[in-house]
Amino acid sequence: MNKGRLYICPTPIGNLEDITIRVLKVLREVDLIAAEDTRHTLKLLNHFRIQKPLTSYHEHNFRTKGIILINKLLEGKSIALVSDAGMPGISDPGSDIIKLCIEEEIPFEVLPGAMAGILALVGSGLDTTKFTFEGFLEKDKGNRRKRLKTIQKEDRTLVFYEAPHRVIHTLKDMASILGNREAVIARELTKIHEEFIRGNMIELIEYLTLNPPKGEIVLLCEGADLEKLAMEEKNRLEQITIREHVLLFMKDGLDKKTAIKEVAKRRNISKRVVYKESIGL
Repeated sequence: MNKGRLYICPTPIGNLEDITIRVLKVLREVDLIAAEDTRHTLKLLNHFRIQKPLTSYHEHNFRTKGIILINKLLEGKSIALVSDAGMPGISDPGSDIIKLCIEEEIPFEVLPGAMAGILALVGSGLDTTKFTFEGFLEKDKGNRRKRLKTIQKEDRTLVFYEAPHRVIHTLKDMASILGNREAVIARELTKIHEEFIRGNMIELIEYLTLNPPKGEIVLLCEGADLEKLAMEEKNRLEQITIREHVLLFMKDGLDKKTAIKEVAKRRNISKRVVYKESIGL
């Protein structure tokens, strides 16, 4: 029996008119549609008068349901994978079933369509020549701040997804760790109340505090100014002792040996000198 085919079908992120003719054709022809939320997808299908069997495939059942879908594909069935909005496989478990298809040598096609992150980037006014997509940051504050410290020196435009009830907390962490950079809030993209809010992070925090945000949000900020960061670090190092510098790294979680090595590297001095200054720590 010939294997079936999986179609990765982007759906509108707000305006139903943004769906492509090709996606509609596939949705009408496949044997089954796997949806993040079947109730949400049913509204889309009803709007375009499409009647096809629906099954759920989301972050809570993708491990078990993925195997079921793969078996159907191996039986020769054709399946369309859709998310609630945008491109399946971006910040959802669509990537897992694609990996399974590759392992089982099942053919699949990724259809072009809407993605909120790219739309927001183009409309942000920030640098689009180089950017990095971070998706959703961790809900846990400690893990969120840890990730932000990791990308502190990333000089590309940063693109995040964020929930409206967490965006102010995230902006405060970003301002604290990344610095008060220029940033953009893009919300309700392609919908009636689409909005781009621009300013530095402190300005955005003040605005959102007075105007609590609603709807889907893309948060973007400019990349690091590496020359400025290098100068700031040089000035900061001139104001603290070698011993204090080692302590700072140890407070960030490094063991003493690694901290000594890092301080020697940052200050361009011998590890022996750093070791001598850090005796007793």
